[in-house]
Amino acid sequence: MQVIHAGLYYPADSLKTKLCIQGRNMLYDLCSKHAIPHRNTKKWIVAQTAEQWESCLRVHKHAQTLGDAPTRIVGRDEAARREPDVKADAGIVESLSTGIVDSHSLMTYLQGDFEDRGGDVAFKTRVTGVERVSDGYEITAVSDEDGSVTTITAETLINSAGHGACAINNLILPEERHREPHYAKGTYFSYGGSRPKASVLVYPATVPGHGGLGTHLTLDMGGRIRFGPDVEWVDDPNDLQPSAARLEQAIPEILAYMPGVDPSAISLDYCGIRPKLSRGGGVNIGKTFQDFVIQEEEGFPGFVNLLGIESPGLTSSLAIGEMVDGILYR
Repeated sequence: MQVIHAGLYYPADSLKTKLCIQGRNMLYDLCSKHAIPHRNTKKWIVAQTAEQWESCLRVHKHAQTLGDAPTRIVGRDEAARREPDVKADAGIVESLSTGIVDSHSLMTYLQGDFEDRGGDVAFKTRVTGVERVSDGYEITAVSDEDGSVTTITAETLINSAGHGACAINNLILPEERHREPHYAKGTYFSYGGSRPKASVLVYPATVPGHGGLGTHLTLDMGGRIRFGPDVEWVDDPNDLQPSAARLEQAIPEILAYMPGVDPSAISLDYCGIRPKLSRGGGVNIGKTFQDFVIQEEEGFPGFVNLLGIESPGLTSSLAIGEMVDGILYR
């Protein structure tokens, strides 16, 4: 289960904002049309201090300028009535368009749609080389299952390799245009208790330069609570082992907005990796903000790079596809 983001946190003219808002609307439409499990849960951004409330108000004020990222301030009486287990001493900003989607069902649908249109999917296969040829690009790939080598020639090449995208970029472009990847590991935590409960997603006020949105509360389609992800900078994108030290650090962050949680019922779940283009990049407007990189590379016609497609990449994905189609074919 993943979050359908509203697009609240980034500069108005950034790709992250434009593609998140467009992609969010496309995603809700697609899920409704094809019965992909999803729900518009809404999201609360909660503040415990005056400083945090100022951060929330900056997000709220910024959202009003975006045109299609509605937010509102939730009063104390309403908050106590709707979510009595959530603590927000200084205030709450509610995002009305945030939701959740069953990401595995979404990916299964997209794979099937791609194959129905004549596409081929090669799982457990690594790209080991890319060469410019007269009519496009020659891609060499190796199967992780049997070691067989496949060569494919294509007029166009879209580098949409997630945290492997910088490596693909560096196979093709000259050294002075190489990119160094940075990896922000995020650990998720499951909750085995039946209480407390929440019906909205709950996010702490953002911290400038944090690289994420804080250890927040999300839900699955059955209403079960999950916490995370946190942010841990690592050197290895395959470092997916949850650490007990991360759990110890997360518990106080969780208790700050949901004090009724039983810490003994919180356990390590799983980890993921955010593909960053800089270490310490912030999620908010400012000097540390890093936008998506989506471009046809100069001197390499037909080669489109998608770099740094971290959150809100899934929410933006359908809009990113339309943008790439526009770059190549319109």
